[in-house]
Amino acid sequence: MIRKRTMKNTIQKWNSISLVKRIICGLVLGLILGLTVPQATPISMLGDLFVGALKAVAPVLVFFLVMSALCQQGAGQRTNMKTVIVLYLLGTFLAGCVAVIASFLFPISLSLTEGVEDMTAPGGVGEVLTNLLMNIVSNPVSSLANANYIGILAWAVIFGIALKKANEGTKQALSNIADAVSLAVRWIISCAPFGIMGLMFTTISQQGLGVLASYGRLLLVLVGSMVFVALIVNPLISYVCMRRNPYPLVFRCLKESGITAFFTRSSAANIPVNMELCENLGLDEDTYSISIPLGATINMAGAAITISVLTLAATNTLGISVDIPTAIILCVLSAASACGASGVAGGSLLLIPLACSLFGISNDVAMQVVGVGFIVGVIQDSCETALNSSTDALFTAIAEYRDRRLHPERYQDSEHSK
Repeated sequence: MIRKRTMKNTIQKWNSISLVKRIICGLVLGLILGLTVPQATPISMLGDLFVGALKAVAPVLVFFLVMSALCQQGAGQRTNMKTVIVLYLLGTFLAGCVAVIASFLFPISLSLTEGVEDMTAPGGVGEVLTNLLMNIVSNPVSSLANANYIGILAWAVIFGIALKKANEGTKQALSNIADAVSLAVRWIISCAPFGIMGLMFTTISQQGLGVLASYGRLLLVLVGSMVFVALIVNPLISYVCMRRNPYPLVFRCLKESGITAFFTRSSAANIPVNMELCENLGLDEDTYSISIPLGATINMAGAAITISVLTLAATNTLGISVDIPTAIILCVLSAASACGASGVAGGSLLLIPLACSLFGISNDVAMQVVGVGFIVGVIQDSCETALNSSTDALFTAIAEYRDRRLHPERYQDSEHSK
C-alpha cells in the first residue's frame, strides 16, 4: 500500500511539472545516453512507440472532430476558415520568396551524390494535382488506415454536412466519441518526454554530432530562412491581423508545438498537439478542428523553403543564370508544390525535380540534389516540420483574434472569448 501511494505521488509530482520542462529533461537525457551508450538500442523504441501512437490516433481524432464540429454547426454560425486559408497560402508563398532571396544573397554549390536513381519524382504539376484529387476521393476506411489527411478531411466534411439533420442523440454520440479520442490523445502527449528522449537518442547514436559539418553552409541557409520566417515574417503577418505585439503568441506556438514537431518530424503526428494548444488558447473548436488538419496538408512554408533553396543551389552548381521573373515563378511553383507535398510519396524533397525542371535541369541531376537533401534531412526535416506545424496553430489563432478585433460584438457573450 505504501509503495503504491509513493508511486502515485511520484506520478502526480511528475505531471505537475510543465510539459515543456519535462520535454527538455527528455532531450538532455536522450543526448547524454546517445553519446555515452549508443549501443543501448531499446531506448530508441520509446521514440518509435511515441510517434507510432500519435500517428495512429491522429487520423481518428481528425475524422471525428471535423465531423462532429460540422454536424453540430448551426445555420449562420461563423468560422474563420476563409481567413485561415488565405494566411496559409500567403505564408507559404512568402516563405518561398524568403528562400529565393537568401539563395541569391548566399549562393551555394553542391557536391552532388549518387545512389538515388531508383526513386521516382512526380512528372509535373499536373501529376501533383492528380494525386491530390485522387486522395480526396480515396476510400474513407483506406484514408484512415493510411493517414491520408486529404481524404479524411473530405469525407469528414461530407459526413458532417450530411449529419446536420440527424437527431440530437446521434450528434451527442459523435461529440462523446470525439471527446474520448481527445482524452486518449492527452494521455499519449503526457508521454512525450519519454518519446522525445528516445528520438533524441536515435538521432545522436546513429548520426553523431559532427556528421553534418560538411553541409554547414547549406544548412545555414535552409535553417536561417526558416528562422527568419518564424521570427520575422510570421510576426509581421500576425501584427497586421492582430495590431498588437505578436511575439508572445509566436513564441508560445513555437514552444508548445514547434518543439514536439521538431523531434517527431511529422506534421500529422503533431496534429493532436496543435489541437490541445488551440484549446488552451481558448479558440473556437469549430474552426481549429478543421484548420489544424488542413494546415498539416497545405500550410507548408518549410517545404517551400527547402524546394527553393535546393533548386537554386542546383542552378548555381551548374552555372545556370536565374533572372528575377524566373525567380518569382519559382516562388509560386515552390509554394504550389509544397501545398501538395503531403500527397506525394517522399514529401518535399521529391518535389525538387519538379522545380528543377523549370530551369531545364535533367531528372538525373535533380535526383542527386534530392540525395543531398536526404543527407541534411536530419536537421532540415526537423526544422521544416517545426515551422510548418507551429504556424498551423499560429495562423488559426491570429485569424480568430483578427475577427475579435474587427467584430468584438460577436464575442461579447461567447464562451470562447477571453
